[in-house]
Amino acid sequence: MLKSLSIFQNSIRLTFQELRVNKLRTGLSLTGVAFGIFCIIGVLTTVNSLEQNIQDEVKSLGSNTIYIDKWDYSGGPNKPFWKYRSRPVMKNEEAALIKQRSLLTGEATYLMQATANISYKDEVIENGTVYCINEDQIGIQPIQFETGRYFSSNEFTNGTNNGIIGFTNAEDLFGSAERALGKQVDVKGKKITIVGVIKKEGKSFIGWDYDKCIMINNKYAKQLFDPEQSNPILIVKGKPDVTTDALTQELRGIMRQIRKLSPLQEDNFSLNTVEAFSKAISDSFVTINIVGSIIGGISLIVGMFGIANIMFVTVKERTPIIGLKKAIGAKRKTILAEFLMEAAILCILGGAIGLLLVYILTLILSGPLEFPVHLSAPMITTTFIICLVIGVLAGIIPASRAAKMDPVKAIRS
Repeated sequence: MLKSLSIFQNSIRLTFQELRVNKLRTGLSLTGVAFGIFCIIGVLTTVNSLEQNIQDEVKSLGSNTIYIDKWDYSGGPNKPFWKYRSRPVMKNEEAALIKQRSLLTGEATYLMQATANISYKDEVIENGTVYCINEDQIGIQPIQFETGRYFSSNEFTNGTNNGIIGFTNAEDLFGSAERALGKQVDVKGKKITIVGVIKKEGKSFIGWDYDKCIMINNKYAKQLFDPEQSNPILIVKGKPDVTTDALTQELRGIMRQIRKLSPLQEDNFSLNTVEAFSKAISDSFVTINIVGSIIGGISLIVGMFGIANIMFVTVKERTPIIGLKKAIGAKRKTILAEFLMEAAILCILGGAIGLLLVYILTLILSGPLEFPVHLSAPMITTTFIICLVIGVLAGIIPASRAAKMDPVKAIRS
């Protein structure tokens, strides 16, 4: 143990001595390793942060939740576009029938998504998102309020003209969220009274854009929008402890009953699970990670040859010293370990520079991307392992040559 520690300390001392004596040569070699680590870890860190952010948004779509639509969100079977488009749209009464007939369903809602200008006095939000919802919506997609409230049961039943507005829209129209309550906005010529403002959530890549929306109840929405043109979907959430597979199988049977499809007819709807959507996203990021790793790998190979070159030169310069060490009893494995450790330390130094550059990159990207880009502990560990492997590979041949030297010839040289 003490011997290994002594070799390690000696290797560190010799490594930094090499840095001081041959700054340019060592610096160029470290640059290759640093750039390679920056490419690999930089791409993986950015992509993984983006994937994690999107996956978090996918999870916010609801656990154990199924979206019934005429479209297949994950790509689905190889069907022509017109076949999906010709399918019938979802209907409001289908949500009620699912709730009546299903034993596994907790909540089932019908949702339309449309766009319309939202205006208040001289302020106008063009092509604002309008969500037309049912009472079960909040049970499937929880909503946090900055101020105000959710719709009451009577408001859903009577189809009142009340609405809930997103935080960003409230600020754009009224200056602040608090001033929105009780105000009436104009949507397609109809007045909608604001009863609640949704808490700010931030930029969303997938799912609900609550910050820039207005919500109204479906009964009132019929006066404003045509369901055929409003992307209607059914959202079904299973009861606690109900598996997604079980819920999917039951819903397929119920939807086929509701639509009176014969055993020979194919489904004219798609059951889109959040889990399948999440898997499709993960699969799409695999290719990006592979491409980034290949680019960084090429840079690392260049850096590895640079480190190997340093080690060959170092072995040549220290040949008399190696001969002297062997003459006074140093074993082959000691010489081998010393040079391998020196090569590994050089690579780790290059990796540390690369990690510093990646950290700077995360600080730069976190602002424009509007989601946290962070350098995780597994990435730092991965960097250390990569540098260790590259260092050993780069140093194995020159270290072996040093270990096999004849002490007499080495001293005379």
